Amino acid sequence: MSFELPPPLRASLDRALQGAPRAALAERAARIFEAYRDGRGSGGVIRDADDALAYGLTRLPATFAACRAAFEATRRRAPDFAPRTLLDAGVGPGAASWAAAETWPGLAGATWLDESAPFLALARTLAADGPPALASADTRRGDLATAGASRADLVVASYALAEVATARQADAAAALWAACAGVLVLVEPGTPDGYQRLITARDGLIADGALVLAPCPHALPCPLSPPDWCHFAQRLARSRDQRLAKGGGAPFEDEKFAYLAVARPGVAAAAPAARVLARPRLGKPGMALKLCTPQGQAERRLVARRDRAALAAVRRLDWGDDWQG
Repeated sequence: MSFELPPPLRASLDRALQGAPRAALAERAARIFEAYRDGRGSGGVIRDADDALAYGLTRLPATFAACRAAFEATRRRAPDFAPRTLLDAGVGPGAASWAAAETWPGLAGATWLDESAPFLALARTLAADGPPALASADTRRGDLATAGASRADLVVASYALAEVATARQADAAAALWAACAGVLVLVEPGTPDGYQRLITARDGLIADGALVLAPCPHALPCPLSPPDWCHFAQRLARSRDQRLAKGGGAPFEDEKFAYLAVARPGVAAAAPAARVLARPRLGKPGMALKLCTPQGQAERRLVARRDRAALAAVRRLDWGDDWQG
């Protein structure tokens, strides 16, 4: 499934980019991501409107696509969950909020939290013609640790835990959980470090009574061991501006991400299915699957070529999908 920016968001981003020199934005983006890699947070990295726009140009589509994929997996596991209020902590330019509004169109109100005033300003600009819940969002300055002062049905923090010092990440996850009345979704880069941040948060959240919705089909210890880690990939089209900003010619990119969705015990959840942990591979014997099972195990399964019905079903599977076989 491909997740492209909603037309109102694409139009707002195009308007914001009018007259902006793309080469200068690309240079700014390179400096920004270098600062993030050095462990600096948005409050000190995104200093003005041009910084926020450079980040939005290069990262907003991929963040939106990754969040949409994570939210869709969450929706499948909790199909009756219909949030009315949203807290987007570390909102940035608002990609996760737009993804939430696309997944749960019944949202009626949103709160945006970020350390960076330019990010909050850009998020407001981009949402001016968007869904009413986003166009009227309440914006607040602060880091993830202040999230507990709010309360919402759906709480989201995308690509935000990485900005928190390691020693404070557990407290940040606890603050997000305190703000959550229904479902909490954390999205991080699909790297070993991003996975480890989510595993640490997962342990603390389970201890606090959270029900694991996705991607794990269980609340047991993760069965993967280094050098393996749980992550997924979402393909998205690249616009001409994105290709110029990122210095790449490919018309698409694969955003690798990791995520965790947990719920309060009152949220009804469907029975878990095994999760596909890598793209199925077709060989001479049949289709090979790597799965995380509800029994808390990482298993490899082979669907034989002679079983045509099962093979046809597996061919339709992608990385991150559920498998009921």
